Amino acid sequence: MKNEIRVYRAKQRITQDELAEKLGVSRQTLSAIENNKYFPSLELALKIAKVFQCTVDELFSLD
Repeated sequence: MKNEIRVYRAKQRITQDELAEKLGVSRQTLSAIENNKYFPSLELALKIAKVFQCTVDELFSLD
């Protein structure tokens, strides 16, 4: 699975620390998701999409 979280963060100039705090997760968790080493739960994916005001489909795609 691929994700565009890093791209969306860059567009909004949000650091991993800032996004992790908004989501209630650690920066390490967010880093692992961005690097495709950890796949978020549906709940976390929905929270991420809400922060960026986009759909989960826009953030995540299957390889």
